[in-house]
Amino acid sequence: MKIVVLDGYGLNPGDLSWKGMEALGDLTVYDRTAPDELMERSADAEVLITNKTVLTAENMAALPQLKYIGVLATGYNIIDIAAAKARGIIVTNIPAYSTSSVAQTVFAHILNITQRVGHYAYANRHGRWANNPDFCYWDTNLVELDGKKIGIIGLGNTGKATARIAAGFGMQVCAYTSKLQAELPEGFKKMELDELFSECDVISLHCPLTAETKDMVNAARLSAMKPTAILINTGRGPLVNEKDLADALNKGVIAAAGLDVLSSEPPRYDNPLLTAKNCFITPHIAWATKEARVRLMDIAVENLKGYINGEIVNNVAK
Repeated sequence: MKIVVLDGYGLNPGDLSWKGMEALGDLTVYDRTAPDELMERSADAEVLITNKTVLTAENMAALPQLKYIGVLATGYNIIDIAAAKARGIIVTNIPAYSTSSVAQTVFAHILNITQRVGHYAYANRHGRWANNPDFCYWDTNLVELDGKKIGIIGLGNTGKATARIAAGFGMQVCAYTSKLQAELPEGFKKMELDELFSECDVISLHCPLTAETKDMVNAARLSAMKPTAILINTGRGPLVNEKDLADALNKGVIAAAGLDVLSSEPPRYDNPLLTAKNCFITPHIAWATKEARVRLMDIAVENLKGYINGEIVNNVAK
C-alpha cells in the first residue's frame, strides 16, 4: 500500500517520528506540496495524508487508486467531502487532540493582555527597572480577572476547557451555545449573542466556521462591546471581519485582541491587524505543543489502522 504524506512539516518538523505510519505501508513524506506537484506525488497512492494541501473533486477524479484521505487536523474543509463520498473515498480527521493546548493559549493571550509580562521583561532587559526611581513601575493597565465575565462562543471541547480555566481564575462564565441552561455546569450562564457581546469583559471564540458564523465579529458587534473588553480568537480567522476589528482597536472601541488565527495563513503583508493597536497575534500555534502533536500523530496512525482493518473511525465522509 502506497502512503503519501503531502505536507508533514507542520505536524513533524523533526521532533516526532513517522515510524508508526511507516509500519503500515510504503511511506513517502513531503514537507510541503505545491499545487503543481500534487498529482505527480499522489500518483498510484492508495492513501494520502494532508494537513493543509487541498484535494478537490477534480484531483480525486484523476486518482482512481485513491481510497483513503487522512486529514492531520480537526477541520477538513480542504477536502471536497461530497466528491469523496461519491467515490467511496474514506476521509478521516483528528478530533479533540489539542483541547488542553488551545485552552492554554486562550489564557496565554488573556494574561499577556492583562499583565503584559513580555512587555515588562523586555523593558527591564533594556534597563527600565534598573533606572527607575521607585521600587516598581507600570505603564500599562493591569487587570484582575477575578469577577470579570468571560463570554465563550461555542461550548464544545475547547470551549468547555477554556471555561474551566476561567472559573479557576474566579471569572463568571457566560456561554453562547445550543445547549439548554439546565445542561450547563453549575455557575455557567447561557446568553444570547448580542447580550454576550455587550456584557462580557472577555470574549473567546470556539465555534466552527459556517456561512452563519463568518464575520460574526463585525463593526456592529464590536461597537456593542465594552471599551475595556478583550477579544480572543483561537478558532477560525474568518469568524472575525479583520478590517472592522483593526478599526475598532485603532479607535479604542475595544481594549485589545489576542489572535492565533487569521483569514489567510500566512497573512498578507497588508493585513490591517498586523499593525493594529493592542493586537497580539501568534502564528497559529495553539494546537502545536509537542504533547498535542504526539496525540495527533498517534490518532492519525490509529485512523489508518482502522481503515486497513476494516474498522473505520473518525470518518467524516459517511
